[in-house]
Parts: sequence; structure tokens; C-alpha cells
Amino acid sequence: MSEGTRTRQPQPASEELTTSAAPARVRRELQEERELAPLARLSRNATRQRPDDRSDVRTDFQRDRDRIVHSKSFRRLMHKTQVFIAPAGDHYRTRLTHTLEVSQIARTVGRALALNEDLIEAITMGHDLGHTPFGHAGETALQGYLPGFRHNEQSLRVVDYLEKNGAGLNLTDDVRDGILHHSKPDDDMTGAVSRRPLSLEGEVMRISDAVAYINHDLDDAIRAGIISTEQIPVQVTGVLGDSHARRIDKLVTTIIDASDVTTPPGDIRMDSEIRDAANALRGFLFEAVYRPLNATDNTHKAQQVVEMLCTHYDRHFDALPEEYRSLAGNDPPSRVVADYVASMTDRFAVEAFERLYVPQYWSLPAS
Repeated sequence: MSEGTRTRQPQPASEELTTSAAPARVRRELQEERELAPLARLSRNATRQRPDDRSDVRTDFQRDRDRIVHSKSFRRLMHKTQVFIAPAGDHYRTRLTHTLEVSQIARTVGRALALNEDLIEAITMGHDLGHTPFGHAGETALQGYLPGFRHNEQSLRVVDYLEKNGAGLNLTDDVRDGILHHSKPDDDMTGAVSRRPLSLEGEVMRISDAVAYINHDLDDAIRAGIISTEQIPVQVTGVLGDSHARRIDKLVTTIIDASDVTTPPGDIRMDSEIRDAANALRGFLFEAVYRPLNATDNTHKAQQVVEMLCTHYDRHFDALPEEYRSLAGNDPPSRVVADYVASMTDRFAVEAFERLYVPQYWSLPAS
């Protein structure tokens, strides 16, 4: 992927951009030119890996969002774990509701900063498409089978290659870059695992991802009885607030107030005191929620499901669905097996495991 730049590259206006009878897409592109911040990405400058006809109605970033939302991988997010595996209640977050909460936060920040909301939304909708069943516990198990597996790289593989029977979604390079570079290190919610996204819109999505999950995971952990509100560190409640809504509002507000979208290369950041409190909340969640949950028998069982499915399909490659075997190409079998197992929902993975490994009761055939 090209390193590129965050600086807007102006293009000469074409004749169609000057007509009052221009298509809806062109009118929206003109609106972006007039209203967005100097360092915002313009949809009419978007590039793709392969040539693609343009829509009269939707901008290229809007088309990317729609392609993702209509994909099979996006629909599967509703049955993939966020933190709690197979929770008994109806109100715990899933990978899909997490995605929607990130989108809401990121679009709020993007709108206030006059960045491209359509680009932000497209990156958000696609960022977790490569997540495994059973959340990060499943990802850890898959790494044991395919070393180096990372869900952000898998998300890019999904949109570039696995969707549409090998054709991929042919997304714009800005969306692809934001999907690939959304991950953060464990010790800093504003940091980056590799490099940062090239666009400020990608940066907004990356930091909004953390804002969303540290708050909704805390909310779910309290609902589950794993922690109580009294256990939340004073540094967190004193700086960010004592309720879910106040904490999100404080974090969103400081991102908007502290960020720079006018002076190259631009920066999406937080006030240092707010950032430290947010990292304290993240650290508290790792110690009080994530690590204890990862040590439970239920999590170990979920990881064993992933491990044994990988082992089975590695030994019985022909048992993979044709749509995956047909995509093998020059990839080793382990890569294709990982693609299939990573695509599974929690429910489908358990059903596949039971079908392969749990004996069925014998019964007489119906007369």
C-alpha cells in the first residue's frame, strides 16, 4: 500500500463540477470542497486498486460504506463476541453493536472537525470484518495455528480478496488504509501498532474505536457483576466523570478541542490529562476484566474450539467449503483454513465443533 500523504492534492475542476444540473455525487463533491477542513480527504480524489465506474448518486466513500454494509462479513458481526462469550442477557455488546457505537462516536468527532464523515463511516464499518469467533481469545488461538495472524490484516484481506468469491470489494485506498492501521498497543489508546493511518479520518476512527470499547466494555462488565462502579479508579471518575455518558462526552470533547485539521500534517489527539485518565481506565479493564476473563474455563474452551477446528480442516482440507478451496490460489492450505475459521460466528463455530467432535445419539430410522 502506498505511503501517500495527508496533504490534500487539488485537482482541476471539470466542466461537470460547474453545472447546476450536476448529478448528486458531483454536488456532494462540491460541498466537500467548500465545507471540509483543509486536511480532510475529498471523495473526488479517491483512488482504487482497480478501475471502477462512478455513481451519479453516491460518492466513492459512500459506495465503500454501502459495499461493506451489504457484505456477508458485516452481517456475521452480529454473532461474534465483543468481550463476553455467549452472554445470557440481551444487552451485552456484540462485534456489530461495537462497530455501530464506534461509528456514532467517530462521526460526531469528524463532523465537529469538518472531516469527511463518509470516509470515517466506511472505515468504521469495515475495521473489524476480520475478527475471529470468540473475540480476542479466538484471535489468540488462531495465532497458535497461523503465527502472525492479526484481525486488522485479516479485515483488509476480507475486503480485498475474500468477499465476492475472490473479487473483493475494490474499496478506495483511504478506506483500506484506515482498516489496516486501526489497531492500538495495550498501553496507550492513542498510540499505533505499526504506522498511523494516512488520513485524519482514519485517525479519528482509530481513536474513536478505543473511546467506544473502554466505555462499553466497562458498562458490560458492571452489568455482568465482574466489577462494581465503586472499583473504578478515582483518576478515571475524577477526570472523565462518574457515568457512561459523561465519560464519552469528556473524551469526545477533548479530541475535538485538542486536534489540528488545518496545519500539515494535522493531528488527532487528546489533552494529556484526559489521555492519562483514559489509559488508566484501559489499564483497569485489562487487570480487572480482560485478563481474568481470558483465564476462565469458558474462554479456554472457546479457544480449544478454534484450535480443534483449525486442526481438523488442516488434516481434511477437502472438507472446507468450495468457496474457500476455490480461493486457495498460491496460498498454503493453512492460510485458507485460517480464512474459513476466522470467518465463523461464535454460534457456527460451536455447531461445527459439535458436528465434528461430539458423538450423536443413535436412533432407529423413522418407519
